[in-house]
Amino acid sequence: MTKVLVAGATGMLGSEIAASLLRRGARVRALVRPESAGAEAARTLKEHGAEIVQGTLDRPGRALEGVDVVVSAVQGGPAVVVDGQLALLRAAEKAGVSRLIPSDFAVDLFRLDDGDNVFLDDRRKAHEAFAGTEVQVTSVLNGAFHEVMTAPFLEIVDWDRGTFSYWGDGDEPCDFTTVADTAAYTAAVALEEDVSGPVRVAGDVLSMKDFHAALERGSGRNLALKRLGSTEDLAAEIKRRKSAASGPTDYVALQYVWAMVTGKAKLWPLDNDRYPDIRPTGMAEFARRFAR
Repeated sequence: MTKVLVAGATGMLGSEIAASLLRRGARVRALVRPESAGAEAARTLKEHGAEIVQGTLDRPGRALEGVDVVVSAVQGGPAVVVDGQLALLRAAEKAGVSRLIPSDFAVDLFRLDDGDNVFLDDRRKAHEAFAGTEVQVTSVLNGAFHEVMTAPFLEIVDWDRGTFSYWGDGDEPCDFTTVADTAAYTAAVALEEDVSGPVRVAGDVLSMKDFHAALERGSGRNLALKRLGSTEDLAAEIKRRKSAASGPTDYVALQYVWAMVTGKAKLWPLDNDRYPDIRPTGMAEFARRFAR
């Protein structure tokens, strides 16, 4: 039975990954920071059969003993995504771990250039730091989460005002996957014996216009369609916000949108067919939760 260590196991995605691994029969160990050990998410994981071990990325303690695969679902800046994950990898090397799935879970960050997306820049820097390791590093790329795409953060869907705003021509195909489905694919990859290179999956592939139609169809609600400008206009807006920003969260949402609507970070080819037991949730089905 494969033993998997999940770092970031009490987070939104990490907890789902741990749960998916348990459902697939894996032995799951959750690396939990001491201050999070008593959190409800940690208690729930323990109740479902996960072993809770306190530690940090740079001081995992005994968390890696006997572990076959490490899955990282941590979030944060360079200190976490680059330095923290590298420290975890070095400890994994010493413990004889065979595979690491790093915390990528996004559009195809390997097709982007430095500066295209500040958060994904950090993830590519982490991969540069991973170079030369004997541990197999396998990314899972899922496009954008349904949950994030329909939240205020990306400035696309405004349920209160009944609007759907988009940049570009609205016809570029984009990749979407729910958090739960991303976790299911990640668990499958973690337990797969022979896998190499990035694994690219999507629960739905839709243009922005299709995305809008799926939300209306699933929710039964009308959303007025608003085109905000071209992709060049979007790039200019990102530059404007960046020049006045107090931090990357002031503009990074639009950087994610730009990566999608330009097609630059499109996932291709998709590997869904390798996991026929997973039937991902489409956007229209997901949108039923917004029905009144």
